[in-house]
Amino acid sequence: MAEALSIAALRDQRGASCNPVGAPSVTSDLSENVILTTLDDLHNWARLSSLWPLLYGTACCFIEFAALIGSRFDFDRFGLVPRSSPRQADLLIVAGTVTMKMAPALVRLYEQMPEPKYVIAMGACTITGGMFSADSTTAVRGVDKLIPVDLYLPGCPPRPEAIFDAVIKLRKKVGNEALSERGNLLPTHRYCTVPHQMKAVQPIVDGRYLRAETQQAALAAAAELPVGAAIPATTTA
Repeated sequence: MAEALSIAALRDQRGASCNPVGAPSVTSDLSENVILTTLDDLHNWARLSSLWPLLYGTACCFIEFAALIGSRFDFDRFGLVPRSSPRQADLLIVAGTVTMKMAPALVRLYEQMPEPKYVIAMGACTITGGMFSADSTTAVRGVDKLIPVDLYLPGCPPRPEAIFDAVIKLRKKVGNEALSERGNLLPTHRYCTVPHQMKAVQPIVDGRYLRAETQQAALAAAAELPVGAAIPATTTA
């Protein structure tokens, strides 16, 4: 009997001290039913909640980006809807190594995207050239040499969770923007327009070695051999 009384007293004491939350009451106060905001906040909230990335990738980092489309990570809950057309996308995630041959196409896709638009440089190869920065003659040492970058995402390759973190940081940046200051953020130089500042140079690999006498002799000897025969090795002085 004493044990039962002690348990009942303990329950009464816990109920009095924990202050349980009751059922919400509907009020008619103006301050609790009307939300006041500014046009900047409403516009930024709409944009940060509907970032549409472009389906674009150049190397192995795109495999991690493509994993977000599946049900395991489901990046649609962030409002990210992948688009195949740059006319309908406002987020460019450069996933993978950018070569000099791919650079004009990348810049063209970026300039076809409507304003305001944002760029995430994903992976070490995109940011600095990565492991190709020392020996490769065609890798671009940083995509920020071609287009303006809003957020850098390091890694080789970054995990899908890291892409979520980058998108959350980008959403914070979008939420702090103002319509009056947007003109200061626009790029002042276009790379694919006619009055560009790029200097045309002659190609280093011009195919002259294919026209050498030793190469022509080897091709002529190979043409005279029957099908399936081994080509003799040629040496140059």
